[in-house]
Amino acid sequence: MLARNALGRPASRVFRFQGCLFATEKRTRRTYASASSLIIPASVEDKELATIFDRPKSMFGSSSFTTTGLFGHPSLTHPGALVALTDATLIRAQLLTDRIVRARESRSELLLVVKNLDRLSDLLCGVIDLAELVQNAHPERLWVEAANFAHEKLCNFMNVLNTHIGLYAVLKAVLTDPSIVETLTPEAHATALIFWRDFENSAIDLPPDKRDKFVSLSSDLLVLGRKFLQGVSTPGPPASVKPSELAGLKDQGMGVRLQLQARFTQRDLLVYPGSLQAQMIMRSAPAEEARRRVYIASNSSSPEQINVLDTLLRKRAELAQLVGKSSFAQMALNDKMAKSPGNVVHFLDALLDHTRPAARSALRALSIRKQTHLNTEPFPLIQAWDRDFYCPPEPPAPPIALPQLTLGTVFMGLSRLFRHLYGISLRPVGVTSGEVWHPDVKKLEVVDEEKGVIGWIYADLFARRGKAIGAAHYTVRCSRRTDDDNEAGDHIDSETEQHVKLSREFEAVKRHRLPGQEGVYQLPLVVLLCEFSRPTAVKPPTELQWHEVMTLFHEMGHAMHSMVGRTEYQNVSGTRCATDFVELPSILMEHFLSSPTVLSLFDAEGGSSISRQSGNHHEDPCHSIDTYSQILLSAIDQVYHSPTVLDAGFDSTAELARLHNTRGLIPHVPGTAIQAHFGHLVGYAATYYSYLFDRAIASRVWRNVFSENPLDRETGEKYKREILSYGGGKDPWKMVSSVLSAPELESGDAEAMREVGRWRIEDEVGLPDRH
Repeated sequence: MLARNALGRPASRVFRFQGCLFATEKRTRRTYASASSLIIPASVEDKELATIFDRPKSMFGSSSFTTTGLFGHPSLTHPGALVALTDATLIRAQLLTDRIVRARESRSELLLVVKNLDRLSDLLCGVIDLAELVQNAHPERLWVEAANFAHEKLCNFMNVLNTHIGLYAVLKAVLTDPSIVETLTPEAHATALIFWRDFENSAIDLPPDKRDKFVSLSSDLLVLGRKFLQGVSTPGPPASVKPSELAGLKDQGMGVRLQLQARFTQRDLLVYPGSLQAQMIMRSAPAEEARRRVYIASNSSSPEQINVLDTLLRKRAELAQLVGKSSFAQMALNDKMAKSPGNVVHFLDALLDHTRPAARSALRALSIRKQTHLNTEPFPLIQAWDRDFYCPPEPPAPPIALPQLTLGTVFMGLSRLFRHLYGISLRPVGVTSGEVWHPDVKKLEVVDEEKGVIGWIYADLFARRGKAIGAAHYTVRCSRRTDDDNEAGDHIDSETEQHVKLSREFEAVKRHRLPGQEGVYQLPLVVLLCEFSRPTAVKPPTELQWHEVMTLFHEMGHAMHSMVGRTEYQNVSGTRCATDFVELPSILMEHFLSSPTVLSLFDAEGGSSISRQSGNHHEDPCHSIDTYSQILLSAIDQVYHSPTVLDAGFDSTAELARLHNTRGLIPHVPGTAIQAHFGHLVGYAATYYSYLFDRAIASRVWRNVFSENPLDRETGEKYKREILSYGGGKDPWKMVSSVLSAPELESGDAEAMREVGRWRIEDEVGLPDRH
């Protein structure tokens, strides 16, 4: 999640008119050769992948003299066209809304309500999601301004739909009529329930005065959320560090410069939170007092910022109670795998119990280091400011010695891996003039060996000014069946046709018929944004660090989730599934990097140039401590979204201190307020546990399903069939229990949550396999 356009940044809209329904595919049963005994050679297309990403001269210009618009839409050749498309889309959306509202006049129209709601969703999100990509990736100001206009105008219309009593009444008529419900496929029913829950969470069934209160609280929360995030990114006052405390800095670069600066000025240095100097002191300064002051400065907060957070939490609780929920967590978890706050607590408690011994052992190792460094009494107490100094960061390394890992060779390895597992490969294809927003963007066809092209990935992988920071997977277009849209029932007259022509042309480009598959489908289109260093004629090609390889595998896990699902309803397509399930495919992809067999795919000659000698591996002594700390953050997230926040004496800092001092390993530091810097409280309210949850499941799937034979086609087909294909159209617990052959998990009850919490959470990505 999780209704998210860009994975990594939750979408702000509530009205999830953005899903799909699974259409049962015809599958040919076949026997696949064991991948461990036969590695498929690199194809011509595989080698071409390496070439287009690694050779600078191929980075510029289009490969066709044909001119088109953005993503191949003929009309989107200039920013004004996006504005015009927005207006045309609004007209069509209003017409379709009116049609749905009138559905009770005819049983045949009632039978189409779920489909038409999903069509309405797709109509709006098709432009909103494209606009969000343009906002974050397009280098031209006018395009970004047009995208801002489109995004705001269509999202405002969605907000109207969230509280549309007529739409709610029609959906209620459908879901309360057994004769209609029995006609719905499981995925159609799942899609209908998504709309139903979103309506109810928008106070749709309340009296007008309470609906007005809901709207008021929702507006307040948007403002408070933005204000809180601004405070998170605003550095606080500096810490004062004495010149004498800079002696012996382990960092001989910046450390020497700071010492010279202090000696020259003969005054204390002011070190600002978040600065390179602050990071260097926390990692390198032997003087504990200097680290303590910098830590406190970095983790303290103004009373105003804390008040913003406490107010935000209280208003969330009020909003939840307004719609009949006991807490915001109960409201947020209703459609998640966890189902309830109590089940999240069961998972976190089990995870804490499982992780505590390893974390305590690591803490003891740090204490011995501190004892040796200070020559003091045995096992001195480890404080929060000791972590970075006694456990300095070391870059992750691959499990075996590898040749140069260029961007092209990694993409080649990904394509070969997907062909082994799923019979799917990545094929580079030229772009027409105007199709992409920057010359660096490369287009890949995702090709199934039986069905042909099943989707497209646009790879915008190099850092540049003005582009969104970080890595993300954007779903610009979801899978959806379109041949049963019944557009004739929209009753667009000849006069209106002229106003909506642009929108209809936009939709027409999306339709495709796959060989051997019934129906016409809208094929998925995704964009991967990364910020790798760009190859040049002077410095070719881009060589990835190991953590960047892991990032690319993670994002491609999301991309394949989007590609493989062939669903009828876009509201349950690919990554549009529960927040605590959506990261499973992407985290699992990282685990494949722990296999030397998989890493041999980076070499076109089958691994002949890859050393089988073990690399210089080390266990990060702070890994279990960091995992334990993340569990505590997940726990405080649950506290902050419980009914407790409405108590008269609620204090978010006191609650955090209580948790650390009762269940933590390192004591809370008075004068700090870590929660005021915890930006995930805005985007992952009550669901911060999700990443840990999916880490645990992904670790188990890797060990039990893939680790022994990671290229086995039969295993890959089973995983594709039982996990990737359904998107959000099937109960995730049923998918997980099926792929793990663990029927005891299928109910997803409290014991299932405890069981996942008892699984090993320490990731072994980048370390040798251990069985």
